[in-house]
This record gives sequence, C-alpha cells and structure tokens, in this order.
Amino acid sequence: MAGHGTSNSGPSNWMDEHRGTYEGFVKGSVALALLCFYVLVALVCFRFSPTLNVFFGFAGLIVGVIAVAIDSRTGGKYYLSGGLLVLFGLLVAFLIS
Repeated sequence: MAGHGTSNSGPSNWMDEHRGTYEGFVKGSVALALLCFYVLVALVCFRFSPTLNVFFGFAGLIVGVIAVAIDSRTGGKYYLSGGLLVLFGLLVAFLIS
C-alpha cells in the first residue's frame, strides 16, 4: 500500500507552493514585458533620433534594466520602472520630433 505520511504533504501546503510559483511567474512575466518595452523604445531611438541616438538609447536601456531590477527586488509593484519607461518614451518622442 502507498504510504500516507503525516508530514507536511497536505492540501494546504501544496496550494501555498503553487500560489508562490504562480506569483513568481507573474512577477517575472511583468518584468520581462517591461524590459521588452525598454528595448523597443531604445530601438526607436537608435533608428529615428537624429542626434545622440546611441547615447540616449543605451542610457535608457541601462536605466531601465536597473529600475526593473530594483522594482522586482522591492516587492514587484513596478511603479519606478513603469514611470521611467513613460519618461524614456517621451524623451525619445521629443528627440524624434
């Protein structure tokens, strides 16, 4: 017969593990999506900005990666990286126009 131990293998324990895995997956997906948007805005800057395109593109990428790392380590609210992404997009839009 299968051994049904009384260790911490109850339904509440595996559900907590499942919930933790799900929350980690969602936080990682949001962080990856933000990084993709930073790369997208930087590529627009590289291609269409007439002056200092390489400087502003790489500076935005570096600041974006640091902001996403800070937000993911401090709880996963992503206010800092989202706000900086909007500012970076507005800066690139100003440089293009």
